[in-house]
Amino acid sequence: MGRIVSDLFKGNLFKGDKGVWMIYFFLCMISLVEVYSASSRLIFDGGHHWGPMLSQAIFLAVGLGLILFIHRVPCKYFMLFPFVLLPVALILLLYTAVFGGGSDINETHRWVSIGSISFQPSEVAKAALLMATAVVLAKTQTEREEFVHGQKRKVVGAIKGKRYLAFAIVGGSAMIICGLIFLDNVSTAMMLFLVVVVMMFIGHVPTDLLLKGIGALVGIGLIFASLALIVPDNALQEIPGCKRVVTVKHRLMRKFVSDEKEDAKKQSKSDIQILLDDKNSQSTYANVAVANSNVIGLGPGNSVERDFLQHAESDFIYAIIVEEMGVFGAAFVAFLYLALLIRAGRIAQQCQSFFPAYLVLGFGIMMVLQAFVNMCVAVGLFPVTGQTLPLISKGGTSIIITSFYVGVILSVSRYAEKKAENAPIVEAVPDGETSEYYTDGAMS
Repeated sequence: MGRIVSDLFKGNLFKGDKGVWMIYFFLCMISLVEVYSASSRLIFDGGHHWGPMLSQAIFLAVGLGLILFIHRVPCKYFMLFPFVLLPVALILLLYTAVFGGGSDINETHRWVSIGSISFQPSEVAKAALLMATAVVLAKTQTEREEFVHGQKRKVVGAIKGKRYLAFAIVGGSAMIICGLIFLDNVSTAMMLFLVVVVMMFIGHVPTDLLLKGIGALVGIGLIFASLALIVPDNALQEIPGCKRVVTVKHRLMRKFVSDEKEDAKKQSKSDIQILLDDKNSQSTYANVAVANSNVIGLGPGNSVERDFLQHAESDFIYAIIVEEMGVFGAAFVAFLYLALLIRAGRIAQQCQSFFPAYLVLGFGIMMVLQAFVNMCVAVGLFPVTGQTLPLISKGGTSIIITSFYVGVILSVSRYAEKKAENAPIVEAVPDGETSEYYTDGAMS
């Protein structure tokens, strides 16, 4: 603690990439303003008008403290985290998704409560799986230098005899963790699996294995989706773990499929009755909020739809940002997340070992993908998913975990050194051409 105070007076408290720090503080400032503005429904239900913002400020302060601690941890120690986090996450997911433990909120068991503290095991599982993926990818490949036409090049590939090892370990872990998350949170499971696949692609896992695995999953998914459409909702709800499937099914059908019965019901209703329909109200009010912006926005604190939109302070906070700050304010928020991804990529390029590079990319892609999904839902491009806007939406677990991501990225940026030589990365095959992986001939 004394060292932190000393660094504070010396102006050396915030170490690591300055660009990431700047993006982080911008997101926190936007969060405080918009959560205060978007929490009118919470205040109406009971509570002081400063309550939601103070709660958010406390979580952001805790998150900042976590970042200040984590970003001073040497990045090599993060390789030990998955050995603790992954078993804990697995046990918690089994407890909530399979055995029905935890708090029942909106017909799901996503939350675990310990005293007055509640958190989502899926958030812990996301961090654990991404870190485990980075460890496995780093431990199953290597690089060597070769000279081609008098120029030095670095060849990246799998360690001899381990062509399938990374795919088997990472793919199996992802199937288990994402499968358990899927039972209560379909969108989070799909996003996490997509990020793991991207990490495997970046980590030089054989493309043919990835394509075969993705093809098999798509086939299984199509069969499952077909059965979900055929089997009645009542029967689906009786199957363990399929309650959320019914919810997702209805959301997708309302978004993309025209239902003759629903169309007939709508014809017998007035516009205001359709607007107030519980099945459509969230998306409808979010669309109205976007339309109210009139490009330039209504100004901070002047949102109209915050009084009607459920979860305006969390799931749909981006709609309130658009309404109050206009197109330019919304574009600035999107730019911040895009800039974060770019900074993560730059940091990964500076790393001289595989693990920190893959870890930074995994966390960066996860945060930006979640932000992208939230923004698309708010403007009506995606069906409702329940994903929050990282570091901006009101929350507890999500802010702490996202702060952990930021702390790890900053830690890696502290210890990453610029490569002395910018040698292009290529791949090798036995006859000297390029390929994805070393083989016995190439390694000899």
